[in-house]
Amino acid sequence: DLFGPNSLFELLSGARTRMGEDTLASWLLAPANAHTIRERHISIDELRDRLDLREHVAVLGARAGVGVQPDALLSWAETANTLLPSEAGGRNRVLGLIALALPLLALASVAVWQLYDGVAPLLLVLGAELVVLRRYLHRIAAVLHGTEAAFEDLRLFAAVLLRIEGEQVACAPLQGLLQRLSSRARPGSAQERTLPASATAAQLSTVVGFMEARRNPILALLEIPLLYSLHTALAAERWRRDHGASVREWIAVVGEFEALLSLSAYRFEHPEDPLPEIVEAPACFDGTAIGHPLIPHAQCVRNDVQLGAAPRVLLVSGSNMSGKSTLLRTVGINTVLAMAGAPVRAQRLRISTLQVGASIRVNDSLYEGSSRFYAEITRLRELLKLTDGAAPLLFLLDELLQGTNSNDRRIGAEGVLRALVDKHAIGLVSTHDLALTELRGLAEGSLRNVHFQDEIENGRMKFDFTLREGVVTRSNGIELMRSVGLDV
Repeated sequence: DLFGPNSLFELLSGARTRMGEDTLASWLLAPANAHTIRERHISIDELRDRLDLREHVAVLGARAGVGVQPDALLSWAETANTLLPSEAGGRNRVLGLIALALPLLALASVAVWQLYDGVAPLLLVLGAELVVLRRYLHRIAAVLHGTEAAFEDLRLFAAVLLRIEGEQVACAPLQGLLQRLSSRARPGSAQERTLPASATAAQLSTVVGFMEARRNPILALLEIPLLYSLHTALAAERWRRDHGASVREWIAVVGEFEALLSLSAYRFEHPEDPLPEIVEAPACFDGTAIGHPLIPHAQCVRNDVQLGAAPRVLLVSGSNMSGKSTLLRTVGINTVLAMAGAPVRAQRLRISTLQVGASIRVNDSLYEGSSRFYAEITRLRELLKLTDGAAPLLFLLDELLQGTNSNDRRIGAEGVLRALVDKHAIGLVSTHDLALTELRGLAEGSLRNVHFQDEIENGRMKFDFTLREGVVTRSNGIELMRSVGLDV
């Protein structure tokens, strides 16, 4: 339900850059803490009605495209300098002085040549320049080509940076986010200064402009006396030394801002979906009229679900196609939305910080040589490991242990649920096996039976998908087999 065609990610995402997509995906995959979720609530409420901002960023992002590869940009920005190392140590410390001194000496030698008719000093300086260029030829070429290639991404990225940077925001979380769009050049030194990201990118644009000018035939003739390529390469490395470490932060800010814009657009388009109440308490999920956001409103049947100190587990029984699996997925996907800081499909949801662990759609694998039962118990082992995480576990177990016999299923289910409850987890379990509705070994009040049912009218089954208390009292398996023509 989270990724792929017709998924929650497709429903939410309005991101136009790779960093925006990656950030939103990471929010869906891991729960944020309560403080972060509340800050996202404040941010998306402020951004909710800013349609012009979302459209402008979308247009700029479309130009930059998800083709702005943050990994490639970071690789260049964080690559160690070869001409001018960050620590400016060793023999390369004086390279900048040499690059400045030799052209000045060349000009002075020309003056000596004109005044005293002595060409030897000029030839000596030109020879020294040729030695320097030959010595650093490959490094200079690598810096120039690498910088020009990286700037193609940064130039597109900079337009998005400039638009976000210029936005006026009132809430503290957004102000803090935009304050990160700056660069502290050479922190701790006498030359320390702070520049906006857009101004810093403009500096690199100027450097790249000088790089491109080296293809001018006139400048090409002056390459030796002026050491033009060396100067532009050193300028690029100074920029990378001073500001390269900030690029990662800029990428993170743009990703977060685009993810917030996606959630604010969803909030704007679904005004009836509230923001959940996040409580700092033991594991709880208290939802009123929760529905699945991927089911159209006209078809979506909503139900109330309460989990916490009592009950900790809802055991959902019911006939085929009655809605058991959909209920589990509805609870799971609303928890993912809540933990990402997004609105939820509910009338009201009060929830603590939870991580979701599911055993749904578990299949056998011919390639791996594992049965469905083996795949399921392996998944259950992974879920038990999650109970040691920072956030309590919300488990969703669809048709628990259906791949084994009734006796082993009952004993195994009791053991698994007891272990999960002892680790302070809460969750839902669906089953066809009514023997599981009488599980023992759990503390009193920990488990509550609920069910879905169906009706048969004029030989056709009808489902209302409404959750009811207690154990299901009827089965439609025989009717389903007869409906497809089996003589049973």
